[in-house]
Amino acid sequence: MTSKFKDARLLGHLLVLFCVLVWGITFVSTKILLQWRSPVEIALDRFVLAYLLLLLMQPVFKRPNWREELYFFGLGLFGVTLYFLTENIALQYTQASSVGLLVSSAPLLTAFFAHFTTHDEKLSRRLIIGSLMALAGVALVMFNGSVILQLNPLGDILALSAGAAWAVYCLLLKRAGQRYGYLYLTRQIFFYGIFTLLPAAWLMHYRFDLSLWLDPLQGGNMLFLGIVASALCYVAWNKAVGIIGAVKASNYIYLIPLVTMLTAVVILNERITLVGASGAAMILLGVYFAEHGLGLPGRN
Repeated sequence: MTSKFKDARLLGHLLVLFCVLVWGITFVSTKILLQWRSPVEIALDRFVLAYLLLLLMQPVFKRPNWREELYFFGLGLFGVTLYFLTENIALQYTQASSVGLLVSSAPLLTAFFAHFTTHDEKLSRRLIIGSLMALAGVALVMFNGSVILQLNPLGDILALSAGAAWAVYCLLLKRAGQRYGYLYLTRQIFFYGIFTLLPAAWLMHYRFDLSLWLDPLQGGNMLFLGIVASALCYVAWNKAVGIIGAVKASNYIYLIPLVTMLTAVVILNERITLVGASGAAMILLGVYFAEHGLGLPGRN
């Protein structure tokens, strides 16, 4: 393995870690905003802001062929609209812990889909064992000591659909091509994400209230969601998938509930139980095992 290839892989892993750290915080940020705004208002506003930022960074309009444009449309539909809508609507029908657990199936679903649709990202025993360990850890973190599990078929199917939508998004990234660069790719994804969000925004009575943006707490959280969690993180994630692949990148998603739990402790004064701490340890162990097995990093 050449030094240049190792450096590229390291960059890919660091970019993914940056994304999951930020996305773990977004759950707390969104929870704060939901006191005043609806899920579709938060989603549409953050991606409009992200699109405008990327347009300022690269105000160039290119002419992709129809096949590339179709991939951009699919990425916007699955990675923005379907993912966020199914996840947020699921929260209205079932427990938040159940939604979090089922959405966290995205890495397993990504690996499963990739096994049948790609030639270079096949399922392995190590990946399956590590993923199951991490998913079990996610369950412990989500329920954090509670043994109450209330199943709701509609809510649970929607939550699982959110995980599947993200899995499809990650796999489409590999096929979309990078000849236009990651900034333009992400900008096009947001354009079609906004476009496919508009019908839902109309049905759910979207409203734009400038006074909400002028409030320091709400405006600050929206700027964080739009600039950092959307514009920067989607560019970073898209580049990371191009470097290390959809399956390896998606495996880090298991860390998001751990980051959310730690953020909630600091910002919302929530507490960590022994069960939650055990789940955090299982997540870390499962992600490590899926990537390195029982060996030390760099020995693969």
